[in-house]
Amino acid sequence: MESNELAKKIEGILEQKKAKDISTIDIREISILADYFVICSGTSVPHIKSLADEVEEQMEKENIKILHKEGYNSARWILLDYGSVVIHIFHEEDRDFYNLERLWADGVMKHRE
Repeated sequence: MESNELAKKIEGILEQKKAKDISTIDIREISILADYFVICSGTSVPHIKSLADEVEEQMEKENIKILHKEGYNSARWILLDYGSVVIHIFHEEDRDFYNLERLWADGVMKHRE
């Protein structure tokens, strides 16, 4: 699956699970870390974990393996690394603090409400 298709699929999964403020940043031209960052917020620790769980479950169904996962136990900022797409699932307050959208402002931003 191409990285742009993967990012769109992940956006859809997060949207269905009621993630808040979903943004995708195309970082292909400015970084070798990944092609896209998908960033969203959850409303509580259980919601944040359920968002991460759903992404992992749906990716496994597509036979897409996660390369790395961080932050699941505290669930304030969960990072799911699928190589070309990295997902950041934040608690709302932590997202405001870290403000990845500002840090990666040179990328091409796509925002979903």
